Amino acid sequence: MTAKNFLTAALLAIGVVAARGEETKTLSLSEARDITVKNHPKITAAELIALASKQAVREAQSTYYPNIVASATAVDATAENTRIAAGGLNNPVIFTREGDGVNIVQIITDFGRTINLSASFKLHAQAEAQNALATRAEILLALDAAYFEALQAQSVLEVAKQTIATRQLTFDQINELAKNQLRSGLDVSFASVNLNEGKLLLASARNDLRAAFERLSNLLGDRERRTYQLLEVATNSAPIPDDVQLVQTALSNRPELLQLRLERDASLRFARAERDLNYPTVSAIGSAGVVPLHDSSMRDNYAAAGVNLSLPIFDGFLFSAREQEAKLKARAVGENLRDAEDNVIRDVRIAALNLSYAAERVTLTAQLLDSANQAFELAQARKNVGSISIVELSQAQLNETEAQIAAARAKYEYQIRQSVLNFQLGQLR
Repeated sequence: MTAKNFLTAALLAIGVVAARGEETKTLSLSEARDITVKNHPKITAAELIALASKQAVREAQSTYYPNIVASATAVDATAENTRIAAGGLNNPVIFTREGDGVNIVQIITDFGRTINLSASFKLHAQAEAQNALATRAEILLALDAAYFEALQAQSVLEVAKQTIATRQLTFDQINELAKNQLRSGLDVSFASVNLNEGKLLLASARNDLRAAFERLSNLLGDRERRTYQLLEVATNSAPIPDDVQLVQTALSNRPELLQLRLERDASLRFARAERDLNYPTVSAIGSAGVVPLHDSSMRDNYAAAGVNLSLPIFDGFLFSAREQEAKLKARAVGENLRDAEDNVIRDVRIAALNLSYAAERVTLTAQLLDSANQAFELAQARKNVGSISIVELSQAQLNETEAQIAAARAKYEYQIRQSVLNFQLGQLR
């Protein structure tokens, strides 16, 4: 594209934006990523769930601390030493009194249940943190795709504008020659068809660009309709490592796999905690307080302490069923992990193949564009001396336009495929 044509296209784009009253925002890929990480609701929701899962660890560890309850009781009996005649095996004597005290219960040991529960919840919290990273990576991959698709749409739009300018010039020249009886009406019709095809291409390119901006705005969390001036991203043309290295990297880094491994370990620790329900629980119990108002048979204060041993004997097979359920779920998570690893190996290899093909397309489309440009230059030269038909000239124009669009698409398709491979390797964060 010549400097004159580029300036014309830029002024036309600015005029369209001004007419619509839309704000144009300059945006780089790194800025877009920062905005998305900050604003996207799915990323925020995953991070909040990860934070919430940490509270389950504190819930499990609460058993390590004493349970302290303050109590105040006031009783007005209808008669001295009133007794309850029915309703339980507790002491039925009721005295008129007012008492205040503290009750303390402290678990001495539950033979590993609390330890295993705490470890299980810690692993689950770590798994949720990995899930937040996986969600973030998925959104960033979608953002990269939207960003490069918008850049591609911008490039196609520029090609369409240049095509319109070239075909309009050709139409005007052919039309003028026809007026002077140097070209036929058929030639004018062909030139008109070419011009209208260019206008259709321009309309389609504008629509594609607006749709790309809408997808980009959605990922940025921006509900306003905006037009972006996107900055180009340098193409990384480093050689692709071999499949073995790529697979090893993915199996080590993918947050989804790390999440499943942590969930498997958490399930195993939870199964051990369920097994520990069959063991006894030893607790220390203490109670102390004052009785400022009381019957004459009662003291002014009280205190007591003791140790309680709780040993399960028969629970209707509840604990064994819970243990077996937890073990089976842990095995299911392990199978899901194996399936996920197989899928990651497949996806990494496909992503590497697609990136290699995209790199080959960049080279081939560059060669195609160079050939199409040369052919169009020759066609124009022959048109100036009148030794080419309008059909041949139209075909040369069409070939150049298609080659320009193919080159633009190949460039940004390569960058999208690079982001996909980074995602598959667990490096897009």
